[in-house]
Order: sequence, then structure tokens, then C-alpha cells
Amino acid sequence: MKLNKISDNLFEILDGKGARGGLFIGDNGVMVIDAKQDEISVKQTLEGIAKITGKPIKYLIDTHSDGDHVTGNQFFPTSVTIISHENCRKEFFHTKRDGNMSDWNKPELLPFIPSVTFADQMDIYLGSQKVELFYFGVGHTTGDAVVYFRDQKIAFIGDQVFTARPQLIHAYKGGNSFEHDKTLTKMLEVLDAEKFFSGHSEMSDRAGIQKHIDEMKGLQNEIKSLIAKNKSLDEIKSEFDQSQLTLVETIFNEIKNNKE
Repeated sequence: MKLNKISDNLFEILDGKGARGGLFIGDNGVMVIDAKQDEISVKQTLEGIAKITGKPIKYLIDTHSDGDHVTGNQFFPTSVTIISHENCRKEFFHTKRDGNMSDWNKPELLPFIPSVTFADQMDIYLGSQKVELFYFGVGHTTGDAVVYFRDQKIAFIGDQVFTARPQLIHAYKGGNSFEHDKTLTKMLEVLDAEKFFSGHSEMSDRAGIQKHIDEMKGLQNEIKSLIAKNKSLDEIKSEFDQSQLTLVETIFNEIKNNKE
């Protein structure tokens, strides 16, 4: 695990096991964005934070419910308040992709599930410094939160944008690619952020987010056109790269099920 400094009081939490996260050092405490995936990585995170500040960790924000972002919750001190969007908390209890019961139903893990949730927007103050949480709609999952630092025009957006590989849409959790486009468009309309940090990609700017939206729409339109020619899912898949097949199937099913 390593900390990448992006401003005087903001860092990316990189490497270790799990997705990229964030760290904010406020006036009277620390906020962590996403929790890594195993005990070793969380231990390294806590040790890394202790080396740069003696302030206590007050808040842990779960940007969404995927295991590479939240499994590490259970290795944080119980004094830390865990916060998420209300749908994210519900998704902790969602059955796994294979249909098995969620591990978060175990009573001993209850203290590490978000205890504070929000619907549309929430402000958190660490002394005089305000951090804004936003929910712009369904996309990667149904509970993706944006953590916004307005004075720095920096946003942490979880897994809402993949730039190095095709976007993941978790249909089994209620995610939807067409809503994803709308959600990101709304984010750009509401926030004047200039830098966007995500779970599996390098930092992106506004043009990068818009490019991502346009590419998603282009792929959706291409699949619509192939469906209009009465091509089957297997025939459509044969026209795309292996790395795109999961997203292609998701979009195909959305169109066929009128969820576009």
C-alpha cells in the first residue's frame, strides 16, 4: 500500500489488495474513502496514515458495495463511523453473484456495515472543512456515491468510470448502463470538479468523463443496430473484443428487457 499525495491534505490510497481509495486530513480528524480488501492492506493503510498525521480516523466512506472497496471495513477501528448511500447499505445484504447469501449477514460483521446513510446529498465537517457527498443515480450499482472536495475541485467517484478497460455494470445489483450515462451526465452538470479519482483508473478530467459517456452511448447504439438486424447475442458477441463481452451482454439484455 502506498499514499500518493494529490494536494496538501488529500491522498490516493494505492496498491495493496483492493481498489484505489482516498484519504482526507481535516482540521480535527481523518476521512478514508473506501477500505481495501484484506486485513494486511488495511493495516498498512492505518500505519501509513499514522506516519503523516496524529489525527484520528473519524469517517470511512464506502463509495459502493463491491468487495474490493468494503471487505476491509471489518479491519478498521469500531470508533470509525462508516457512511454510504442508502442503497449501498442495502446492497451489503444482496445475494452474491453466484446466488449465495452475503457474508455481511453474519452478526459479527454488523458493526462494520454503514451506520449512517444519505439519500441525495450529505455534508460532513471536519472542523471548518466541508466534504460533500452526492448521489446522482443508478449506474455501476444502485448506490454509487461521489465524494466531493469543492474548494479543490476534486471528486472521488468509486467505480463509476473505468478508462483502461470496459466499464463494469453490476446488473445483478440493479446497475444499468443507460442510467449510468445519465448519472455521469448529471454529475458533470452539478459539479464543477476538474479532477476525478476512481477505483481502477488513473485520474481523469471532465473531457475524459465526457469521452467515457460518449463511448458508452456509441457501444449501446451499435448493439441496438445489431439487434435491429435480428442478430442473436452470440452473433453480436462475435463482433466485439473478448474484454467487452460482459458489457455487451449487459447492454443486450437491457435492450431486450426494455430497461434502456
